[in-house]
Amino acid sequence: MKNNPELIVMLTYNDCTVKNAQEIFEQCKNSKANFWGFKEKPLPLDEMKKLYAYMKKCGKTTFLEVVEYTEKECIEGAKIAIQCGCDILMGTLFFDSVNELCQKHNLKYMPFVGQVTERPSILNGSIEEMVNEANKYLEKGVYGFDLLGYRYTGDAVTLNKEFVSQVNAPVCIAGSINSYKRLDEIKDAAPWTFTIGSAFFENKFDGTFSEQIDKVCDYINKTI
Repeated sequence: MKNNPELIVMLTYNDCTVKNAQEIFEQCKNSKANFWGFKEKPLPLDEMKKLYAYMKKCGKTTFLEVVEYTEKECIEGAKIAIQCGCDILMGTLFFDSVNELCQKHNLKYMPFVGQVTERPSILNGSIEEMVNEANKYLEKGVYGFDLLGYRYTGDAVTLNKEFVSQVNAPVCIAGSINSYKRLDEIKDAAPWTFTIGSAFFENKFDGTFSEQIDKVCDYINKTI
């Protein structure tokens, strides 16, 4: 039986947290989305802590997605997630040191797979390599994976379906989901979660920020 994918609302534009993230969350906290997150840049740590604390007070599951590629930067990102009391760390290239830090602090870890570069991110690599990489990380105890499906330089639709079906763990398809066509593809691939950030800011789903969230939640849960 296929999952009903859950929307993670990302208060981000072009892979950076928007400055008015707190204000937008306040406007949208009663929308149908239960999963919320943002990136590790550029909000000051104190602002991030306050916003995550407020999200959790509102009953939300919280995510920090870290778009960094060196071990030092990835460890710093994990430390931010820990200090903020996040539920799940997404992103970073996998490093044993980051994984160990997450396990020590009971932080669920969903690293990138494949060859990830740039910001906004670009994904390279073969599907087989990514599946093998994921299975190797699962043996080390990671919770799941941050799959940059629509940032892939190859066939995104095939990657999303094959990866989700071949990896026995929670998968988040993250980035560039900006149309109902892609929502249909997400429903078909049936990952655990998917993110939308920039598309809401660009009004791709037509309405206020809160209205767009509810439209996406209703569409993804609609049965044919």
